[in-house]
Amino acid sequence: MDNAHIADQFSLLSKLMDIHGENSFKSKSYSSAAFAIEKLPVPLSEMPPEKIAGIKGIGSSTVEKILEILKNGHLAALEEIILSTPPGVIEMLRIKGIGPKKIHSIWKEMEIESVGELLYACKENRLKLYKGFGEKTQQNVIEFIEFYLKNKDSHLYADAEIFLPQIQQFLETLYPGSVISLTGNVKRQLPVVDALEFVIDLPIADLKKELKKIDNIQIESETAEQLVISTALGIHVKLYSAGADRYYPLLLKTSSSQAFYEALPPVPLSLDSEESYFKSIHLPFIAAPYRENPSLVSKLKENPGYLQNVIQLNDIKGIIHCHSNWSDGSNSIDELANACIHLGLEYLVMSDHSKSAFYANGLSEDRVKEQHRYIDELNKKWAPFKIFKSIECDILYDGRLDYPDVVLETFDLVIASVHSNLKMTEEKAMTRLLQAISNPYTTVLGHMTGRLLLSRAGYPLNHKMIIDACAENNVVIELNANPHRLDIDWEHIEYALEQGVMISIDPDAHNIAGLQDIQYGVLVAQKAIVKPHQNLSSFSLPDLEEFIQKRKGKKPI
Repeated sequence: MDNAHIADQFSLLSKLMDIHGENSFKSKSYSSAAFAIEKLPVPLSEMPPEKIAGIKGIGSSTVEKILEILKNGHLAALEEIILSTPPGVIEMLRIKGIGPKKIHSIWKEMEIESVGELLYACKENRLKLYKGFGEKTQQNVIEFIEFYLKNKDSHLYADAEIFLPQIQQFLETLYPGSVISLTGNVKRQLPVVDALEFVIDLPIADLKKELKKIDNIQIESETAEQLVISTALGIHVKLYSAGADRYYPLLLKTSSSQAFYEALPPVPLSLDSEESYFKSIHLPFIAAPYRENPSLVSKLKENPGYLQNVIQLNDIKGIIHCHSNWSDGSNSIDELANACIHLGLEYLVMSDHSKSAFYANGLSEDRVKEQHRYIDELNKKWAPFKIFKSIECDILYDGRLDYPDVVLETFDLVIASVHSNLKMTEEKAMTRLLQAISNPYTTVLGHMTGRLLLSRAGYPLNHKMIIDACAENNVVIELNANPHRLDIDWEHIEYALEQGVMISIDPDAHNIAGLQDIQYGVLVAQKAIVKPHQNLSSFSLPDLEEFIQKRKGKKPI
């Protein structure tokens, strides 16, 4: 039982209490407890009860509930309030722009109990008739609901892959002796997937016969070639039926994008493997994650070695973009450095939040100086491993960075990112980012569009203009590896590389576990055929030091 799971239970309990209009003091105490638990560096399961009771922000009643969760794996009070809340009302918590108190009004005053009803009420202009809901709020709710419904049955790749071994084992047990292959969006390693997909060498009738024997399995839809089933895990599973004579043609088709598949020479009706097909058309084997861009086929014909030396996880030499407990991270810089060393890395680019990020305990000018002195001490301790002095500097509404030049010049490199006022027209977003890119201290443009996959669309941008500006100003574009971001999107990376713009695969880690997110950024970079020399975090320590010095020499710094 990890701290994140425990914190989630208290956070949900707090929100549901507000939705029911219960004691606000209690709900705030549970919310505060969730925040405190999430920041703990040590698992609650490893702490004695008396030590848990001494944690700031956790009261005696909360301690009892923590012990209940640790003992039973669940919280009775949460289960009770969930049972007394319509499922559609709980689902509203996923809609951005309306918090628990507004949901209370929607449920109790408007008598709306589902997301669909709420969307209809908004489009009938009924929401703005109630206190606390204006025209702008109503329009925002419409946009958020439509975005949510569009992505409702989708999952982050990082979440879906967790279920893969369990589903694979389930199918192999259910259909012993059958040939079962992963296919679809998970095999292609897309950032967002809608199902776990498999090709099986059995007729549809045989697939259905065994499935009907299993509880918690429901056939959602079927055709002559496929079944879609729902599972207790909350993710759909799609099964493609294929006889032995057409197994591999179907596997090839379902593990490729439509555009890529259509760019291939005709696929025979019968194959003995995917490898044999590519050999027959005189191309090297193209693995599923690369089967996206149709131009890859012609590029491989011109250069058979085009896919050689594509970036791998072991090409990452250091961590760029990481947050410590100086701002909103959970671990100390010392702990993060030690973790990087154990991962075999050569450096850590420490990039806490800047002063405008008050919500994330951003660093004031005085705290910047203090942190830099601390980093100097740690570099003596950990040498030859090196900690670089960096900052994730907020791009203000007018495009300025939120420190004066006298502070910016003290950093080895600056990651410039937008965190506030995210609802912008394309004109405003472009003006804001182009101004920041032109700042001589901007080294890396952080999470370029500000998107959160399945939660928030990015602000509108002309990607080519932004990339061209980065090329002109010698600014690196971050490939934010957090599985919720994966921003810049892989589809725009090819143009960036053509313009000579380097990317930087960065985890944007807020704790030691978050360092591992770098793997998801590498998967995205592989889809764009990024080579190690095109990625900043693949630079060795001496090469990164040289890059920083050369770049500063070219700028009026």
